Amino acid sequence: MTKHEFHPTVLREYDIRGIIGETLGPDDARGIGRSFGSMLREAGGSKVAIGYDGRVSSPTLEHALAEGLTASGCDVVRIGLGPTPMLYFAEASAQDVDGGIQITGSHNPANYNGFKMVFQGRPFFGADILKLGERAAAGEWLDGAGAIEDRDVFGDYIERLLTGLGGIDPAALDGLRIGWDAGNGAAGPALEALAARLPGEHHLLFTEVDGNFPNHHPDPTVEANLADLRALVAEKKLDFGVAFDGDGDRIGAIDGEGRVIWGDQLLMIYAEDCLARHPEATVIADVKASRALFDRVAECGGRPLMWKTGHSLIKSKMKETGSPLAGEMSGHVFFADDYYGYDDALYAGVRLIAAAARLGKSVTELRSEMPAMVNTPEMRFQVDETRKFAAIDEVKARLADSPDEVDGTDGVRVTNADGWWLLRASNTQDVLVARAESENQDGLDRLVAQIDEQLKLSGLARGENVGH
Repeated sequence: MTKHEFHPTVLREYDIRGIIGETLGPDDARGIGRSFGSMLREAGGSKVAIGYDGRVSSPTLEHALAEGLTASGCDVVRIGLGPTPMLYFAEASAQDVDGGIQITGSHNPANYNGFKMVFQGRPFFGADILKLGERAAAGEWLDGAGAIEDRDVFGDYIERLLTGLGGIDPAALDGLRIGWDAGNGAAGPALEALAARLPGEHHLLFTEVDGNFPNHHPDPTVEANLADLRALVAEKKLDFGVAFDGDGDRIGAIDGEGRVIWGDQLLMIYAEDCLARHPEATVIADVKASRALFDRVAECGGRPLMWKTGHSLIKSKMKETGSPLAGEMSGHVFFADDYYGYDDALYAGVRLIAAAARLGKSVTELRSEMPAMVNTPEMRFQVDETRKFAAIDEVKARLADSPDEVDGTDGVRVTNADGWWLLRASNTQDVLVARAESENQDGLDRLVAQIDEQLKLSGLARGENVGH
């Protein structure tokens, strides 16, 4: 293997992702290893931790990735099957590790897989991934013969998760009753080990790792996927429920009454708790988040910052601003106050328990206090790759003199008396994403009409919604 060309669809903005046997396979994993390893060695690094999720194709890709890394002269630390945040933990907590790669298809269908990467403590994305592809195509690789070691970080990871309850009397949590749904994803075994150590009573669903996802798809941002958890909470009369995506870096939740607590609503709870200990801190959320969140951060004495969607982009902004807390509508939540600043849904679950205890209210009470907003789901519709960014630019140009508040951080977010609407281009797919929020249905209808008007002026229309 002297050089390697990737399928044009697999090198994405935040990670590398493709369909096994069609656009992604072992040769791609080797090529990633060769290029990443060469880039890391040139930057002064020499050792890479690698892990993988529960997909059927993951062990094969992991083997090939290790071959590519060692052929570039990097040493490899294999941590085995586990959630993506366990790989992040291995990279962040070990003094001798300079980079990390998790093989995961995240919340995508079972026939997908991919790679999430960390490079010397920072996200490896965007221009980094393009550079990796260029180097593979040119065969610009260093040669060497790295060593491979197996390292068990599982126990240390579970111990680290438990520190999220620091300072709280365990006896005060003894009465808690919580439901958890691992969705047959890679977080299952870690969830079992964690729940066994947590105070209170815990009821677990689908912790057996199965890459075919026989019970429901592991994406907690889709309400239908929370049906089993909702039924469990209702049947057992639990305090609340927590669900994870396929690789354990995104959280979903429902309260004791079965109401979904969306990503931005979870962030409202975390922000109130965090700002009590870090007054005036910056709290970051993506452009899809509710205005109620930004208002709540300000009410609690924090500095709300709206930023671009994408876990790598948010992590980078956190480092830049020194923010202790950030989150996305999609359920990625990042804690940097007493943690490492990466997205870990298991840790977020522990911190939800801690926040409710410190705030002296149940999760259901905290959810009930939130303002009742009427909003659309995330509306996604196909737009040709060559048109999607141009269409957004056209909307921005037309709204340049608008009396409404127009924010161009990521796409176009327009705020007026009715509420707000958003139109942005996906960085990973040929789709536009729209969302709107108001305090009542009439206001929401007017906002959606404004979206449709702008699309029509650009020769587009909201067609059939497409999935993630």
